[in-house]
Amino acid sequence: MTWIATVPYAEATGRLKTLYDRVKGPDDNVDNIMMAHSLRPHSMEGHMHLYKYVLHHTGNKVPKWMLEALGVYVSLINRCAYCVEHHFQGLRRLLGDDARANAIRAALEAGKPEQAFDGAELEMCRYAEKLTKDPAALAEADIEAMRAAGLDDGRILEVNQVVSYFCYANRTVLGLGVNTDGDILGLSPNESDDPDNWSHS
Repeated sequence: MTWIATVPYAEATGRLKTLYDRVKGPDDNVDNIMMAHSLRPHSMEGHMHLYKYVLHHTGNKVPKWMLEALGVYVSLINRCAYCVEHHFQGLRRLLGDDARANAIRAALEAGKPEQAFDGAELEMCRYAEKLTKDPAALAEADIEAMRAAGLDDGRILEVNQVVSYFCYANRTVLGLGVNTDGDILGLSPNESDDPDNWSHS
C-alpha cells in the first residue's frame, strides 16, 4: 500500500477516525493516498481541503472533466500511475463518452495534446506541461496565450491551481510508494456545492 506505516480504517481512533469517516467510500474504503497521511491526520485534512477546493468546488468555471484531463496529463508527465488511473476513471465518468476519453488519454500519453484538443483546451494543456516540467521557464506570454484563446484570469488561476495540486499529489504518491491495491478507482468527492462534503462515491 505504501512504504511507510499506515493505520487501517478498522484501527483508527479519535481525529483520524473522524477524518476517515469524512473521506471514505463504499464499504468503508479509504483511498491509499489519504491513508498515507494517517500518522499525521492534520496533513490529511490539509490535503483534502486543497483537493476538494481546487478540483471539486462549485466556484470553478473550467469544466470538471477538463480539470481531470489536466490532472491526468500532469500525472503522466510525472509518471505517477496511481493518479493517472484514478483520475482517468473520473474523467471518463464525467465525460460519459468512452471513445472520447480514450482518445484524450492516447493523445496525452503520446505527449501530443493537439491530437485531442484545440483552442483554449490546448492552451491549458501547453501551460500545464510547462508548469510541470520547467516552471521557471514560464513567462507572461504563456498567460497571454491562454487569454488570447478565450480564458479569463479566473479560469487561468483554476488551471494553475489544478496543475500545482497534481504536482503535489504526484510527489506524495511517488515519494511514499503509494499504490492502488484495495482502492476503488475513479471515486471523487460528492456535492460540489458543499465544499465541506468529502465523501467519495
